[in-house]
Amino acid sequence: MSRLKELRTYVDKEINQITDIDKRTSAIAHLYGVSLAATMIAKKRKLDPELLSMAAMLHDLHAYKTGSYEDHAHKGAELAREILKELKLTNEAETEIIYSAIYHHDDKLVIDSPTDEALKDADVIDHCMKDLSKSVKDKERERFEKLCEEFM
Repeated sequence: MSRLKELRTYVDKEINQITDIDKRTSAIAHLYGVSLAATMIAKKRKLDPELLSMAAMLHDLHAYKTGSYEDHAHKGAELAREILKELKLTNEAETEIIYSAIYHHDDKLVIDSPTDEALKDADVIDHCMKDLSKSVKDKERERFEKLCEEFM
């Protein structure tokens, strides 16, 4: 089994413990949506699509498990590190790449490493493209406009 598939199996088990069906559906849609967008961005930007997709699958897991978005990026990065260590899916350097991307993914107005930026962009694509009737959040507007130029 591929690393990504093994991680998705783990994440699916975690998500399936969410009793509220709307929250569970939202978690599945968002994590898989961001994962797909991350893979596409990584391929276009010549980054590691597997690591970015893994980061995307984990990026909001803490928030979905706890129901809290308070400091979710930093807490989510810690949870991701624990999961990757438990599953032994990544080496130390890969774990740190995933950790950093998740840790910084909510800082949409700050520019970080290329991998961090790719996860932020994948998150924005999912937020903005999932429901085109909603207005784009201020903190995501400039990033979304740049993504539209890059991909459309």
